[in-house]
Amino acid sequence: MTARILVVDDVPANVKLLEARLLAEYFDILTAADGFKALEICESTHVDLILLDIMMPGISGFEVCERLKADPRFAHIPIVMVTALDQPADRVRGLKAGADDFLTKPVNDLQLISRVKSLVRLKTLSDELRIRAETAQNIGIEDMLKGMDGRDEPRQVLLVDGRANSQERIIKALKPVANVMAMSDPQAALFEAAENSFDLVIVNANFDDYDPLRLCSQLRSLERTRFLPLLLVTEQGEEEIIVRALDLGVNDYIVRPIDPNELVARSITQIKRKRYNDRLRVNVRQTIELAVTDGLTGLNNRRYLDSHLRTLFNRAEARGRALSVCITDIDRFKQVNDAYGHDAGDDVLREFAARVRATVRGADLACRYGGEEFVVVMPDTDAVAAGVIAERLRGLIENQPFVIRSSGIAVNITASIGIACNAAGAETPEQLLKQADKALYEAKNSGRNRVVSAAA
Repeated sequence: MTARILVVDDVPANVKLLEARLLAEYFDILTAADGFKALEICESTHVDLILLDIMMPGISGFEVCERLKADPRFAHIPIVMVTALDQPADRVRGLKAGADDFLTKPVNDLQLISRVKSLVRLKTLSDELRIRAETAQNIGIEDMLKGMDGRDEPRQVLLVDGRANSQERIIKALKPVANVMAMSDPQAALFEAAENSFDLVIVNANFDDYDPLRLCSQLRSLERTRFLPLLLVTEQGEEEIIVRALDLGVNDYIVRPIDPNELVARSITQIKRKRYNDRLRVNVRQTIELAVTDGLTGLNNRRYLDSHLRTLFNRAEARGRALSVCITDIDRFKQVNDAYGHDAGDDVLREFAARVRATVRGADLACRYGGEEFVVVMPDTDAVAAGVIAERLRGLIENQPFVIRSSGIAVNITASIGIACNAAGAETPEQLLKQADKALYEAKNSGRNRVVSAAA
């Protein structure tokens, strides 16, 4: 794992020490002697993580952190405060400023390296999601996604704690900011986390006969809980457990005795990050859906057809099953546009797609092929059955006029349809489509408003 790390400290000896430790792990290191220089570096070059001193001349680490986290360009960069301040109030202030963690001087080597690697892994994931999500902004769905990140929804926390008195203290601390479900059985908690929606799981390492890292590992292994933030509660001085936990993918830790304010701050930080990444995942998923969906009709587009038809064709061939393709074209569609305008033409296309969707079965694939052409792929359907379905669609188009929404005018529409089945000798999906297209051409040339099947 490699990353570019910015070390910010006004004491040269501290900078050299951290630089030497990180270079030994093959990280790329940048350094700054004050907060202003750190901000300049972030403006001018890519940074993956910042190790930030608090007490510096000119501008404190707290203010540097607040400025970076307030800027959308840098808000995703993890910041670790490295400081001699070890009071809970200082940690809470740093976390509220946006810091992801604290390391107290003198820095423990194991905690430094494990914390850096853990945060770099999280940033790599977040960066990948952000890059993919940029496509959504470019094609204009960002407004559609606003409000889908759940920032206004109540926070849900699952607490796994073996002792009732400890559960009570943590629930009391988090009550103002989250709904907490407490469980003392780790395996039951694993099932609960997988079956329900939580923003954070807190695992208290106070079990007498159970290794809490086992639960953390299982949560990271399950698909449903892989990205669920984990916060470990452990004893002071248990560096080995903390390092192993971070290597397993635990997001953060807090040591006993727990400061309620720090617990709240760390929990909110993890929940905010989860909801941000959840929003990015929704964004990416929506982008993928839009990439294979026709924006006007809501049917799948030609890109999806080209990919999925091959899958269906190969499956039918391997199983020795029938597969039929139907291509339908709106007759004299240009006359609709010329007479009533392109908005009216769009109304007709939308309604035509709705009738196609109403005619096909659940297993069939309906796509807008382009312009006024639509394709329906029918698995496990021979030419005779495909002809029945196509004739039903043709009648549905002809027998009910299309109403133009803007004017209320009813327009009579007909469609020509060509059908081809893999039994006719097509060796590839492209040949199958070509056969159906030839049948469509014949339907058009022989008078329109009819169904023609490709010859076997």
